[in-house]
Amino acid sequence: MFEEIKEKFEKIGIIPVVVLEDAKDAHPLGEALMKGGLPAAEVTFRTDAAEEVIKILSKDFPQMLVGAGTVLTCEQADRAMAAGAKFIVAPGFNPTVVKHCLEKGYPVTPGVQTPSEMEQAMELGLDFVKFFPAEPAGGLSMIKACAAPYTKLKFMPTGGINKDNVRDYLGFKKIVACGGTWMVKGDLIKAGDFDTVEKLTREAADIVKEIRG
Repeated sequence: MFEEIKEKFEKIGIIPVVVLEDAKDAHPLGEALMKGGLPAAEVTFRTDAAEEVIKILSKDFPQMLVGAGTVLTCEQADRAMAAGAKFIVAPGFNPTVVKHCLEKGYPVTPGVQTPSEMEQAMELGLDFVKFFPAEPAGGLSMIKACAAPYTKLKFMPTGGINKDNVRDYLGFKKIVACGGTWMVKGDLIKAGDFDTVEKLTREAADIVKEIRG
C-alpha cells in the first residue's frame, strides 16, 4: 500500500499543502486542483476544519490522492484516516506517532532534518521521509549530502519550495515529490479566487512534465 502511494506521489510530483479555515472551500479547491492537473492534497491539521475537508475531498473526488499533514498525535492520525486520508505526513519525527501509524498500516511520512533523524526513520523500516523545513535547513545541497550515505532513502522536501526553485529539487533522482503551498495560498482561498488557484496549479503541473516528462 505504501509503495503504491509513493508511486502516486512520484507521478504527481508536486503535492499541494492545504490549510483551509472553512470546509465550504473544500469542493471548489478540489475542482481547481483536479482541473489544474495536480490531483492531490495534503490537508494540514492546523485548523478545526481539517477533518471535514478530508471527508469532502475524499468523497467528492475519489480519484484524488488526499492525505493529512501536520499530524502531531496518534489521535489525529486515527481521525485523519477515519475521515478518508490515504496518507499521513508529520513535520517532525515523533517515534510514538510513526510506530502507531506503522502498526495500523497507515502510510506515514515523518519530517526529518538531521542524519540522526533519518537513521531513526530507517530503523523503523521507512525509506521515504519529508525534509522540513527544506530551504531553511539547507535545501537541495543538504538533501544531496545526506542522500550520499543513505543510498536507499528518498525525500519529499517541503518548506520554502516555490515555482522558482522547484525545478532544481524535482531534477534530483532521490526526490519523490515536493510539497508546496504557492498554488493554494490562504489569501486566494479566502477571496474565493479558485480560477487563480487552478492557473497556478496548471503551471506547477507543467513544471513537473517539463522536468520529468
